[in-house]
Amino acid sequence: MTKLTEFPPSDLESVEKPDHKDESDHAIKYRTCSWHKTAALLFSEYICLAIMSFPWSFSVLGLVPGIIVTLAVAASVQYTSLILWRFCLKHPEIRDVCDIGRMLFGGSQVAYNITAVFFVLNNTFIQGLHCIVGARLLNTLSDSAACSVAFSAVIAIACFMISLPRPLSHLSWIGIFSAVTMFIAVILSIVFSGIQDHPFGYAAGQEPIVTLFPIPGTSFVAGMSAFLNISYTFIGQITLPSFIAEMKNPRDFPKALWACTIAEIVVFTLCGAIMYHYVGNQYMTAPAFGSLQPLYKKIAFSFAIPTIVYLGSLYSSVSARFVFFRIFRTSHHRYSNTITGWGTWVAIIAATWVFAFIIAEVIPFFSDMLSLMSSLFDCWFGFIFWGMAYLTLYPGNKKWKGIGRTMETLLNYFLIVFGLYILIAGTYVSIQSIITDYAGGGLFSCASTAL
Repeated sequence: MTKLTEFPPSDLESVEKPDHKDESDHAIKYRTCSWHKTAALLFSEYICLAIMSFPWSFSVLGLVPGIIVTLAVAASVQYTSLILWRFCLKHPEIRDVCDIGRMLFGGSQVAYNITAVFFVLNNTFIQGLHCIVGARLLNTLSDSAACSVAFSAVIAIACFMISLPRPLSHLSWIGIFSAVTMFIAVILSIVFSGIQDHPFGYAAGQEPIVTLFPIPGTSFVAGMSAFLNISYTFIGQITLPSFIAEMKNPRDFPKALWACTIAEIVVFTLCGAIMYHYVGNQYMTAPAFGSLQPLYKKIAFSFAIPTIVYLGSLYSSVSARFVFFRIFRTSHHRYSNTITGWGTWVAIIAATWVFAFIIAEVIPFFSDMLSLMSSLFDCWFGFIFWGMAYLTLYPGNKKWKGIGRTMETLLNYFLIVFGLYILIAGTYVSIQSIITDYAGGGLFSCASTAL
């Protein structure tokens, strides 16, 4: 990982506390998260269902490139997250990524509004992903006992209920439980992949194929989709400004970030490499639960229920907070238990889940959804924005002072260019993959999506 250039001590010392009123007399209090609670929110965001796409990505890229891409993306996300944190300290009035978008484009309200649309769409797509996986889970556990659309609606309703608390700190303890159960699901999947006689769908005499590098004939679409799946799982900077803004002491944020990143690298790499080793290329599915024998599949997949419900709820809550705070910028409804305040909050939460359900039925493919979200949103919120943020931290000739600073500046220009490449190439690849997968299904289908 490129060494982070130290933020000038004098600049850090000059940062003032955010301009907000004393909340001690408010019924609903914000800015209550310690770094421990923030770490819990981060863990719950990253220890998620998308981990189970890593074995599939490794099966496409091969073991060696898969591990290299995992480490490279992790290093990039850690570095850009620290850039984001430095930017938030420099501008303590920031409450979310939309404020950052406005600052990066010269205070433009148009930039703010476009970022806001992308911010809400990103979160809503993630909610839709959880509707997709939730329907798959219920189809799998019930042996396809009901219509997939109905199952997707059930998940949306359950998530709506969990989304209702207003302060994020109220979700942190649920997040810990969610992260623990998802971690158990991952561990069980790894263990079951090793102890089962054969992967699900095994054909006699056709042993799993495991390669160090991509098999001959691997297409650009497949390779890029695998990269985008890995990138999506790591990239989560879009919510970090909201988390930082909720902290009692934002300077403690790197503690939570480092703890989470180390855990991510270990869990993601082991899950991808070990399951790929036992399942092989031809029997791998995304998510990888589908590569397990039926009993093992149901046991491991069932532990993902808290994550399916909670993590979608977290993104709904973050989106709702953004809209709610703009509706009630200075109103007492923002902090008080009023009918108007709660009615508006519930309506916003409900709207996010209605749209998420529609998205899930329009693009009902797990891997394709991950790739599309990564190409449309992660290019901005994983690379471009933070390269631009770095350049604003060191205006004029400051960014070229010394060899170290010059190298870091070049790195950030590369991040911007690479983000644009992901936007163009990734979107093309995702659309091509969706078109291919639509040959096997349609919109709002009742057909079973069981793994």
